[in-house]
Amino acid sequence: MVLGVLGLSVGLAVGGLVLLGVLRFVLQRSVDAEAFRTADAVALLAAEDALPDPLPVAAGQTRVQVVDAEGRVRAASIDADRLVPMLRPEQIDRDARQRVTVSGERVGLPGPVRVVAVPAGTGADPRTVLVARSMADVRHSTHVVGTILLVAFPLLVGVLAVVAWRVVGATLRPVEELRRGAEEITGRDGGGRLPVPASRDEIHRLAVTLNGMLGRLESARNRQRAFVADAAHELRSPLTNIRTELEVAQRLAGRTDWTAVSANLLADTERLSRLVDDLLLLARLDEAPPTRATGPVELGGLLAAVATRYPSPPVRVLAPAAPAWTVGDADELHRILANLVDNAVRHARGEVVLTAVPAPSADRPGPAAPASRGAGPGGYHLVTVTDDGPGIPVADRARVFDRFTRLDDARARDAGGTGLGLAIVRELVRRAGGTVELADAEPGPGLCVRLRLPALPDEPA
Repeated sequence: MVLGVLGLSVGLAVGGLVLLGVLRFVLQRSVDAEAFRTADAVALLAAEDALPDPLPVAAGQTRVQVVDAEGRVRAASIDADRLVPMLRPEQIDRDARQRVTVSGERVGLPGPVRVVAVPAGTGADPRTVLVARSMADVRHSTHVVGTILLVAFPLLVGVLAVVAWRVVGATLRPVEELRRGAEEITGRDGGGRLPVPASRDEIHRLAVTLNGMLGRLESARNRQRAFVADAAHELRSPLTNIRTELEVAQRLAGRTDWTAVSANLLADTERLSRLVDDLLLLARLDEAPPTRATGPVELGGLLAAVATRYPSPPVRVLAPAAPAWTVGDADELHRILANLVDNAVRHARGEVVLTAVPAPSADRPGPAAPASRGAGPGGYHLVTVTDDGPGIPVADRARVFDRFTRLDDARARDAGGTGLGLAIVRELVRRAGGTVELADAEPGPGLCVRLRLPALPDEPA
């Protein structure tokens, strides 16, 4: 605020000096112009050798003389000196129009005097018309304006400082309210919202944007807390089982069947290892940038490789009629299909069917779907994983992709899952530039997972 007032004061001071300079220049030009007009009129009379005596010039602040080459006064106005010229002979240029400032004592006028010289007459008798005008009026005008500026300058600066203080204060008041709101939110460990001013200006939009950001941060924090709580609960279950097995074996001592105990401990350890691996993978996916490898992957071979891991119940692969190439990371695509087939095999009553075909036009992602890098316009492959299990209700098909989500029916905790498989599938499919959705198997019952992956426009060499 102080710097603003100081800058304003400097600007006004410079403006006042410029105003005085311009005013003095304009007034002096006006005096010169009037003097030249008088001199030109007298020069015209001198050229016609019709100079009256005295010269017809109004008395007052103007003096006129006509001098010859020797500096002698040939004619003068009624109040001009007839003996002493207003300019010395060496000061006069006989061939050019001049303007000179001299002392008023030489002319008999108050203050400095502006004298203009205009050549008149040619040949053997050159003459010069001298017209003098007092600069007292110019000095008086500039003095009056300077005095007014000196008096008005402090008052103007004071008024502008008060106005600036009020305006800046009113402008920064919403910012101060935002600061206090942010401090209170910090004191409440991040809860709450910032106050939104009623004015529809930049501060209002800033407050709305910050509240939106706080809402997203709060949602992310709530998700993180829920994730940590669920992870702690999931990790506690196998650890509790391991501890219980060991305590029971220790109490039974020699009657312990260590073969059965080791088998149970190994199963719990494998479950714990899978859970930790899934948690680490999700953490890496959350932190990793949304980039992916562009290497080509053949879906038919990928489906066959995944199916060989499941001898029973049978997993049947309907290979595409021609090689179906997609782009992405081979390990990530393998993990996607392995998680989907694991889920299908766990709940299938009979066989699981894997297919890969070009996606029909009506079944391709719309403008809001993720775009594929390297794929042609609308180029997608449709991969389906179909089982004949109990299926998933339509109302639950969106939330099963959330982390640690299990349903209360056949797809329950004791089936061996960690609740992270479909969450990992969703993140990896998003990185691959595709989409995944759940649908009813045809013919039912059962569940069909429809996975769309970007297709290469041409078969790689």
